[in-house]
Amino acid sequence: MENLIATQSPEHTAQLGAFRAEVIINSPGRVNLIGEHTDYNNGFVMPTAIDKTIQFHLKKNGTTSQCRINSLNYNTSYTYDLHKATTDDAEWTHYIIGVTEEIKKLGKTLAGFDCMMYSNLPMGAGISSSAALECGLAKGLNELFDLGLTDLEIIKLSQMAEHNYVGTKCGIMDQFASVMSKENHVIQLDCESLDYKLLPFAIEPYKLLLLNTNVSHSLSTSEYNVRRAECEAGVSLLQKWYPEISSLRDVTLEQLQKHQDAFEPVVFKRCEYVLEENQRVEAAAKALKEENLEEFGKLMYGSHEGLQHKYEVSCKELDFLTDFSKNHDAVLGCRMMGGGFGGCTINLIHEDEILTYIEAAEKAYRKEFNIKLTAFTAMPANGGKRIQ
Repeated sequence: MENLIATQSPEHTAQLGAFRAEVIINSPGRVNLIGEHTDYNNGFVMPTAIDKTIQFHLKKNGTTSQCRINSLNYNTSYTYDLHKATTDDAEWTHYIIGVTEEIKKLGKTLAGFDCMMYSNLPMGAGISSSAALECGLAKGLNELFDLGLTDLEIIKLSQMAEHNYVGTKCGIMDQFASVMSKENHVIQLDCESLDYKLLPFAIEPYKLLLLNTNVSHSLSTSEYNVRRAECEAGVSLLQKWYPEISSLRDVTLEQLQKHQDAFEPVVFKRCEYVLEENQRVEAAAKALKEENLEEFGKLMYGSHEGLQHKYEVSCKELDFLTDFSKNHDAVLGCRMMGGGFGGCTINLIHEDEILTYIEAAEKAYRKEFNIKLTAFTAMPANGGKRIQ
């Protein structure tokens, strides 16, 4: 199995040691087992943080407003003034600006700081490096300047940083999972109330395997906001008959189907998928509690089918890998994960067959697309925490 996860070089270790950080934060990426594109519709999701992180090394630098950020992975740095922040530079800097600006909006006082970042998160794999970046920096600054922010405030300000400074109207799932997860558990999260349950993830001898398509189709960002608008259009139409509803969360399948003729077919499909996916999350939680992994796997396949045909955010590479998995008994379930149009499939697979399966999938995928597949396992881990 090729590992697409960076390992810390002796040079990086030396740089981090010489930096003499006052605060060190581990901020994890996440996977979502089921419940895709439901979070911004106030629905249900089942994510968890994973054992791959961005590490933040922070210290005060004695200035009132100069901030210096250094990414060791990309050998790049960024300097800005807290009082004159702009989003004129590379996109990754927008997340940084967004976090400090949202902290300021809460009436908290920051001063100049230096930050070194090191990541072993696989890039472009759909495991939300953006939320790990936002939440990790927010948590680090909270500790460094003793701001007194709660975990929920860190989650919400990180989400707003992405909305207001990056331009992605994301739901709250990624940030919530990055902060609130617990090792060996998954989160059953109600994205409307933010009520959640930690469900034991007892899947031995199975594991979660992510297969990265290594493609990223350009539709991913634009179509994300289109899907959100389509769902909002469906809600606006349904409010003619049900004025009390405010999101698809408040709608039943029966209500939707009753008024199907009034819908544009595309908008109807989008709404139907979301309502069905919410039901799958509830059924998946029941299957986990009953340790019925076969049923859980069937629900994963059902999720992919909906994402492929009704929500239409999959792509031929993701569909190929999902179809390929159905011919292998070691895989109980598989689906695309994340925003879509590239990224990973998440597979529930018997641990004894992982290497054999990866070899077969790599061979078939290269033959079909002439693209090298990469793979890694990811298991539930704790949310972001201070390690120094």
